[in-house]
Amino acid sequence: MLSIIQQSKFLKFMIVMLTCIALIFSAGLSVSVGVADIHLLTVWNAVFHFNDNLSSHQVIQELRMPRVFAAAMTGAFLAVSGAVMQGLTRNPLASPSIMGVTHGAAFALVLVMVFYPAVSNFGMTIASFAGAGVAVAMIFTIGSFSRGGLTPVKLTLAGVAIGTLLSSLSSVMALHFQLEKQLGFWMAGGLAGTDWTSNQVLLISGIIGFIIALMIAKSMTVLNLGEDVAVGLGQNNKVIKIMGILTVLLLTGAAVSVAGAIGFIGLIIPHVTRFIMGTDYRWIIPVSALFGALLLVLSDVVSRLVNAPYETPVGAITSLIGVPFFLYLARGRSGGDNK
Repeated sequence: MLSIIQQSKFLKFMIVMLTCIALIFSAGLSVSVGVADIHLLTVWNAVFHFNDNLSSHQVIQELRMPRVFAAAMTGAFLAVSGAVMQGLTRNPLASPSIMGVTHGAAFALVLVMVFYPAVSNFGMTIASFAGAGVAVAMIFTIGSFSRGGLTPVKLTLAGVAIGTLLSSLSSVMALHFQLEKQLGFWMAGGLAGTDWTSNQVLLISGIIGFIIALMIAKSMTVLNLGEDVAVGLGQNNKVIKIMGILTVLLLTGAAVSVAGAIGFIGLIIPHVTRFIMGTDYRWIIPVSALFGALLLVLSDVVSRLVNAPYETPVGAITSLIGVPFFLYLARGRSGGDNK
């Protein structure tokens, strides 16, 4: 059945359409549930027949809709970042959270909180990009200088080591400067407090990053056949990797600056997408974005319902799914990735 889907464009389009419908329904559900549940008909009226005299309409427009859009974009960005990282490195365990990229972005945000506490949202986003960039540079540098060169396993180990180091430094600084509460938000991951300004930051960065990802999608498909094959076909792998890293920085940096270090979406979604859609990154990139958006919107709904009226960090919900999946991948790939 899966092989038929992978070969049929019609079935692929059907999956895309069904995912879009599920995402729209999930977005409506997310807007309607919360401390005070709101009927779906009220949500519809607030969107298409807004009345600023109704408090329920104001709650929907100013609090819940920005949160839903932020969840969808954050999930999409992390999923695409994971797909790009796995495509560039041919490492099935690569993702922004496991490879330390999100920890680098979070560390930079802690530095900004300590030394520039009054910085704007735009400044926080720039710091997040810079932190993600430093983490990527450190990971690839350490992996490249190891004996035997850069392999998928060494890349993963370097990412875990750098991520742990940056996370530890963030914790030490938070304790010293009494920023435990703020750091807890970033490390647990959450969408509370997102507004339309946050969505503007996500949208601008996301459009640029997503366009670059689509531009290199075909090249990543070729790259997965092997670097020698790609070079033989006239492909400049260095340019493709630079563009891919830029994509990861833009998408991960924006996502972390708004929602914190939400883990495992970038690991789970690309694998699920490849399993269903095949190995063509022209399909993997956009479908991963849809699947990632759907997963995080639903996870955000669960985070508000599992311990109502209190809110559970959405990062804890994605981790409950992601940790067993990671262990399954690590167990299944432990032998083959050493080559």
